[in-house]
Amino acid sequence: MRQTIDGVIIRDLVSFEDQRGWLMELFRHDELDADIHPVMSYVSATRPGVARGPHEHTDQTDLFCFLGPSLFRLYLWDNRPRSATYGNHLTLEAGEGKPLMVAVPAGVVHAYKNIGTEVGIVYNAPNRLYRGEGRKSEVDEIRHEDDPGSPFKLSD
Repeated sequence: MRQTIDGVIIRDLVSFEDQRGWLMELFRHDELDADIHPVMSYVSATRPGVARGPHEHTDQTDLFCFLGPSLFRLYLWDNRPRSATYGNHLTLEAGEGKPLMVAVPAGVVHAYKNIGTEVGIVYNAPNRLYRGEGRKSEVDEIRHEDDPGSPFKLSD
């Protein structure tokens, strides 16, 4: 049985196709709690074999959409001592052939790695502004990838 992590939302993304191409809803305000409504968004490209993370946020929820054209392995660890699922670890694949939206709450350590053969695109719509209003605040991140003794390791 696959472990779960309290507060992590995983939804399949559905593509609606016709003669013009396709359309995919990434998120809807009426399907998300108000405290995780996005306030900004960005798109990143990750080369094959490259990982981003592991890191966590103290206040921010990330709302990732893995669309393709490559495949990603997503790693999640519940690092919140007061959580009912504290210590749980979840690994899943998303992207090409399995587009997913994954909301990752504050305190959940996360990383993803492009395990495909093409550059992969990831869309993120976090609920906090990067570096705050006017980019004047500290970055809300604990970067575990910079710690060689970190317990948060990516297994292939």
